[in-house]
Amino acid sequence: MKPLSYIFSVVLAYFWSAVVPINAQVNVTQFHNHDSRDGLYVDAAFTLDAATNLARDLNFDGSIVGDVYAQPLYVDEGPGGRPTVIAVTESNNVYALDAIDGSIIWQRNVGDPVPLNDLVCGDIDPIGITGTPIIDLASRALFFNAMITPDGGNTKKHFIFSLNLDTGDINSGWPVDVGEAAVFNGTNFTPSIQAQRPALGIVGDILYVPYGSLLDCGVYHGWLVGVPIGDPASVTA
Repeated sequence: MKPLSYIFSVVLAYFWSAVVPINAQVNVTQFHNHDSRDGLYVDAAFTLDAATNLARDLNFDGSIVGDVYAQPLYVDEGPGGRPTVIAVTESNNVYALDAIDGSIIWQRNVGDPVPLNDLVCGDIDPIGITGTPIIDLASRALFFNAMITPDGGNTKKHFIFSLNLDTGDINSGWPVDVGEAAVFNGTNFTPSIQAQRPALGIVGDILYVPYGSLLDCGVYHGWLVGVPIGDPASVTA
């Protein structure tokens, strides 16, 4: 697999060498680009002839710490109006990178990830932020789930975060402790046996966060947790 910095540089070299139509959608704020998750990216400038000229931009260095399982996101007018790539890692690091040169605009660590040895099973070590985040441009907020241990692996928590897209600061009322907030029909959410792999979604003003197994082991459940963007204390599951 190519390093993330290589992938960023090739893709972004295209963005800045192509003549982008005025009506083109440039922002990629969620997994596979649309609510339908179709992964369709339409840009009239991205032709077969243009693709033959793609090359790595050696001036781009998007170095980050931690394994990346989530799709990086892109905002054309990020912090300070700068084109920005958002990347998250299993080390619970969140980065806003300048899309032109890869330099860090802001970064935040949201807590220690959980070592694999402290889980019933799994194939990610450590496990932190796995599912692809989502950006709500209207509120300038970035949402993601992080698996965290506050005590070296004894306690496992899932937290849903909302960060200010422009500063990386945690928004008021967040994070949501899923283990404390999610209950359905008398069943409580047990963080230690759940993984958050699927991408997050927003429908209306509700943020939806899906959960499943660590590696199809233990007595896990499939969960869908809904959090109102404007009222994170009102969690449904």
